[in-house]
Amino acid sequence: MYGSQMLMCDHLKPPDPYNQIVESHLRETGFYYSAMINALIERWRPEIHTFHFPVGECAVTLEDVAIILGLPTNGLPVTGPTMSSFEALEAECLHQFGVAPRKTNCRGSFIKLTWFRSLKDRIVLNDDVHIQMYVKCHIMLIFGTILFGDKSSAAVHWKFLPLLRNFGQIIQFSWGSACLTHLYRSLCRATRVDCKEMDGPLTLLLTWAWIWLPFLAPIPGNPRVFPIANRWCNWDRENYAYRYNSLAHYKRLLDDLQEGQAYGIGNIDPNVIPLDIRHNSVIWSVTVPLVSFECIEVRRQFGLRQGVPNQERDLGASQGEVLTGPKNQDWANSHSF
Repeated sequence: MYGSQMLMCDHLKPPDPYNQIVESHLRETGFYYSAMINALIERWRPEIHTFHFPVGECAVTLEDVAIILGLPTNGLPVTGPTMSSFEALEAECLHQFGVAPRKTNCRGSFIKLTWFRSLKDRIVLNDDVHIQMYVKCHIMLIFGTILFGDKSSAAVHWKFLPLLRNFGQIIQFSWGSACLTHLYRSLCRATRVDCKEMDGPLTLLLTWAWIWLPFLAPIPGNPRVFPIANRWCNWDRENYAYRYNSLAHYKRLLDDLQEGQAYGIGNIDPNVIPLDIRHNSVIWSVTVPLVSFECIEVRRQFGLRQGVPNQERDLGASQGEVLTGPKNQDWANSHSF
């Protein structure tokens, strides 16, 4: 929302289903409504990456990403080269899947999700090789719908495919920090006067708001399930009236926010959170740039006692980098610090 302009965004999309046969392999990789969003965007400050409320500031953190989506937040940065040639895209798909999409199945450097869904449905799960191919298709669908989706939610950039080549190393990447990078970037863009639609990981944003600001949330179906985002799976079936709440309704609730109304991760039963997620808690307050290929953002607030800040780092043009048009570049070198 900017002035009288209503920002549009897609509703929460359910994740693509997967065959239970691949569940153990999927675990190995570590991936196992617009009115409220507009009200939150009005309170987002792109300079410091926080929401400003009457009683203080609040931000989405790496801890939130880990708890809400169950993604690894410690590991290698999600980065590498991007190449705009169809031949490179074709060769990568042939190497990993034995088949490649036609140009009609692509949109520039983006592969349509329908191609991955069709391929996934055709794979026979009779050995580890085909099961790994199936899981890679499923992960690319997660990228295109839940984590790194664009405004169309119909395609995914093939830049992620090289990171999936070695199946055993997929879990070594910090997918959680990459997801948070895209959320920060999407929120910052959404505050611009010329932005008419928001993309990015809206599942993360909505679930974060429902956890921290429970007076905004529909009734969760299963309050003890993990990842936390699954607590509101099919929420609209039991909270039919919730979808009709207006922007004015949410703005009024946020304007009237009092101390003690907001709570967070600390109120979640720690026994619900798996040990492998909690083991990475030491990384949740690091003061480093968040990187995902062309996207680079910096977290500024941690809810801790703040001393005199160091000299701020100017990211320059890097903070607004986009992948529109041909981009042949190695982002691992471009964003090295």
